[in-house]
Amino acid sequence: MLGAIAGDIIGSPYEYDNKKIYDFELISDYSIFTDDTIMTLAVAKWLTESETLSSDDLIQNMQSLGREYPSDYGARFINWLWSENPQPNYSCGNGSAMRVSPVGLYAQSLGEALELAYITASVSHNHPEGIKGAQAVAAAIYMARAGYSKEQIREVIAAMFNYNLFRTIEEIRPTYRGGVTCQTSVPEAIIAFLDGKDFEDVVRLAVSLGGDTDTQAAIAGSIAACVYPIPEWIATECEKRLTPDLLEIMYNFENFIKNRNNNCHE
Repeated sequence: MLGAIAGDIIGSPYEYDNKKIYDFELISDYSIFTDDTIMTLAVAKWLTESETLSSDDLIQNMQSLGREYPSDYGARFINWLWSENPQPNYSCGNGSAMRVSPVGLYAQSLGEALELAYITASVSHNHPEGIKGAQAVAAAIYMARAGYSKEQIREVIAAMFNYNLFRTIEEIRPTYRGGVTCQTSVPEAIIAFLDGKDFEDVVRLAVSLGGDTDTQAAIAGSIAACVYPIPEWIATECEKRLTPDLLEIMYNFENFIKNRNNNCHE
């Protein structure tokens, strides 16, 4: 769970500065959580507390937390957050992919990951690319925590979602222009995970592309944390930046997942 939040916080100061550097200051006074963290925790709260996992319950959690924590949401999503009757806006923005990581941790099968990712995306981002981006990230997380190799993840995700994952960050970086759509950021974030050798390396690679750095690092970090430990100092610095209420949601979700997994193996 902390992988996505840490990626968001680490990437936050560098969004669209386009310096494209790898050796940046990892965490500073300018490192903050953004809408990526808030909506990720809203999905986690939904999975923890909703008995039916209905879209109505999800919308309620997203609106409640989003209104409580104003952030740099896009204009259309702000309208969605404050609408009395929120409707999907056919968006292919990467907001659907940056908030989906709890689904990959919760799911007990690849099919369940895809089904729940569809729900989390379609309440607002119901464009086919918006749904595809969320499902690709959830599937990668599920496969990573289930013990699939990186090459297996690369091949399955590429085949399922028609993403070109047979590139490297070094090849992508020189001409990468970034973007806030799923199709211009999700494949690149997954490649950062595939190229990286540990959690910090994965996040640095994602940020080094420039563009929507917090979301790219949140996506890459959420997958990486299933394979690599998050350095303790990074975890501590990131947790310090969350409010007590947000920390409680994260801890509740983590405990819920541990208990659920233990019960599944009894």
